[in-house]
Amino acid sequence: MPILETGAGTLVAIAVLGYLLGSIPFGVLVTKVMGLGDLRKIGSGNIGATNVLRTGNKGAALATLLLDGGKGAAAVLIARGVTGHEDAAQVAGLAAFLGHLFPVWLGFKGGKGVATFLGTLLALAWPVGIAACLTWLVTAVVSRISSLSALVAATLSVAWAAVLGQGHMIYLIVILGTLVFWKHLPNIERLKAGTEPRIGGKG
Repeated sequence: MPILETGAGTLVAIAVLGYLLGSIPFGVLVTKVMGLGDLRKIGSGNIGATNVLRTGNKGAALATLLLDGGKGAAAVLIARGVTGHEDAAQVAGLAAFLGHLFPVWLGFKGGKGVATFLGTLLALAWPVGIAACLTWLVTAVVSRISSLSALVAATLSVAWAAVLGQGHMIYLIVILGTLVFWKHLPNIERLKAGTEPRIGGKG
């Protein structure tokens, strides 16, 4: 864990702002602006980039991926820039992640947090983030299954943090990774059954 240096009041304010930033449902907004319909009624109904891709618009999916990752990164960088402390940066990243999973604007029914997870890691410690992104990418290329790629990346991120000398991130990564697994429980059941859709499919 990082050394606690930031005052409690400041941490609370950072958490609230991080949550609000993370709760912006970019997938819903992007598909609406581009005239692709209500994302929650398309494919799996998830608000993330993988489901946006099911609209057939790769540009919209890429925009959603970058924006969802960017909001996690932005929360971390803003908190670090304002306070200069890593405890504030981690609180902001966790809050943004929770905002994506449970956005107030959508009745607390959000996405699965993979892009926001990766964006948060990139901002906290870019070597760990790069390793996690490459893990996702390699698994996706081999398996063509987004959920499996997310689960493998979330699992190995703990090891990447340890190997790359970022042990202060491990507790946060465990929390984020556990939430990623929890949000992917239906996907895990489909993976076991061999019915999980592949990237670009209609599932």
